[in-house]
Amino acid sequence: MTELPVIARTIGVGPPATGKSPAWAKVIDQTKCIGCHACTTACKSENQVPVSVTRTYVKSIDAGLFPQARRSFQVTRCNQCVDAPCVAACPTSAMYTRADGIVDFDKQACIGCKACMAACPYDAIFINPDDHCAEKCNFCAHRLEVGLEPACVVVCPTQAIVVGDLNDPDSEVARVVGRQPVTVRRPEKGTRPKLFYKGATELTLDPLAADRPPGGIYAWSEQPTGKQVITGMSGHNSSAAAVISYDVAHRAPWDWRVSLYTWTKGIAAGAYLVALLLVLVGRLGSDDPLWVWTAPLIAVVLLAVTAGLLVWDLEHPERFFYILTRPQWRSWLVRGGVILGGYAAVLGLHVLAGLFGVPGLRTGAAVAGLPLALGTAVYTAYLFAQAKARDLWQNPLLPPHLAVQAILAGAAALLPFATWHSDAAVLGALGWTVGSAALTHLLFVFGELSLPHGTAHARLAVYEMSAGRFRGFFWTGIVLVVAGLAAPWLGAWVALPVLAGLALHEHAYVQAGQSVPLA
Repeated sequence: MTELPVIARTIGVGPPATGKSPAWAKVIDQTKCIGCHACTTACKSENQVPVSVTRTYVKSIDAGLFPQARRSFQVTRCNQCVDAPCVAACPTSAMYTRADGIVDFDKQACIGCKACMAACPYDAIFINPDDHCAEKCNFCAHRLEVGLEPACVVVCPTQAIVVGDLNDPDSEVARVVGRQPVTVRRPEKGTRPKLFYKGATELTLDPLAADRPPGGIYAWSEQPTGKQVITGMSGHNSSAAAVISYDVAHRAPWDWRVSLYTWTKGIAAGAYLVALLLVLVGRLGSDDPLWVWTAPLIAVVLLAVTAGLLVWDLEHPERFFYILTRPQWRSWLVRGGVILGGYAAVLGLHVLAGLFGVPGLRTGAAVAGLPLALGTAVYTAYLFAQAKARDLWQNPLLPPHLAVQAILAGAAALLPFATWHSDAAVLGALGWTVGSAALTHLLFVFGELSLPHGTAHARLAVYEMSAGRFRGFFWTGIVLVVAGLAAPWLGAWVALPVLAGLALHEHAYVQAGQSVPLA
């Protein structure tokens, strides 16, 4: 009987001569890659990756014009960053960095919040459709632990993929990285990737350097729109003629539920915040029903809806409590959860003070309520900023803009109730608050549209928001918010248009921020 050949080559897994812990890295030599997709199929087989998702795939670019044309390939996968944004963003440490530098994942801890997907600048993480957990390339850590090379390395017919220990000066990876020209994807993100490319071109490394094919028709596939990350803006970042000939589908991690959450949270924070500020400046009595009952009850209802939307958006909603039982404190999902919990406690005390007639309790709760309501309004800016993949959201003016939106939404929500049981002075104060906040919001939006953006990704996202797929939501929202300028004269009649306009704006902003290709 003929013995089958052994295809799994072994590598050393012990400590290198330096005595340091291993620092696993990969080098992909794109001058050797022939685009055979053997790495993709081997990875799927080794790790039981379902159809429709991939841990690694080979993108191809057709550059030039016939007869002066060529096809270039890029093996695309997790970059195994030293400063991995997915690890920082994950609220439960389901994404974590091992002692040997491999960024791995724990499916038992994953709640499916998709924060890691939003944070990854390389679009390397996906939700497994079978178990609904986040997943990506982990260097086949289970093979490295027993001295075997990753499956993709073993099957590559041209030895274009090399894995090794950067801390071992005798390893092939250390020699190539130390002595030959290599590059990484999106170095400006500061993630310090440990996936190095040799012989790669800007046309493959830059996801915006080549055009998308018309109609979404790629080699061997047709990709529909919908959730797919794709921009309709013509032109690309290179003067060279280039078009993507093969790619996989890329989907935005956060859908309309996250857009709606930003709106409901703004109303929940703004209703209490506006009423409290009016009490502090003497425009609203401390015993006025608008402050005692209306504002906190609006906030309670909308905060409950906000929490429901956040849990509903999870792939594993039954695990939502992991954010509290196994928190990873660098994540703004965890920090935001604490802020929301504290704000909910303040609202509860406020309602109890009204039920039992204890105004002192209401006053004491308001001391904590002011910063917690403001924190509830603006913490999403820091959550979005943690999504390093999305340049539109890396905006230092986003916290004050969200605060203005919360004030606008809260004042608009209070206006109809003030018409029923408050005097003309209160109604006038709310009207001017809506008008002033609407003007400030529109000025923030004007700045977003008119000022030049620092990156092509941010510029394309703004285009997609204002002139691309989401322009209908965006401009309808602008027109409706403009009605708020007349609030001092029209009063409660502008409340519904303003709130609807803010909801449409939030949807356009959140979805456009995820519309730019990353890989």
